[in-house]
Amino acid sequence: HVQLQASGGGLVQPGGSLRLSCAASGSFRRLDIMGWYRQAPGKKRELVAAITSGGAEKYADSVKARFTVSRDNAKNMVYLQMTSLKTEDTAVYYCAAGEDYAGSMSQIGADFDSWGQGTLVTVSS
Repeated sequence: HVQLQASGGGLVQPGGSLRLSCAASGSFRRLDIMGWYRQAPGKKRELVAAITSGGAEKYADSVKARFTVSRDNAKNMVYLQMTSLKTEDTAVYYCAAGEDYAGSMSQIGADFDSWGQGTLVTVSS
């Protein structure tokens, strides 16, 4: 069972930056994939960024070139560096992880099976 604890959310002005962190704990063999989802009010949850244990990355088109996902395999941590934030980035951000990656980056969302509690990111002036 994987437990995920996210932190780092808050209020930031448009154009600003914020860094989210997530720590994984519990009993698991290895976390093949880690990443971040978000859900804005009235919208479906969407995959923002994902990273494999080998360092391959995937981003939603809306955040490419602005967000960077990274991980520390030794510490079972995943991070999301967010820059040039826009009001439309406002959402609850959820950390996610999966122990078994099937190998298809285009279908990586299907391999996540654990989610943490959300952390609210509000982008507003």
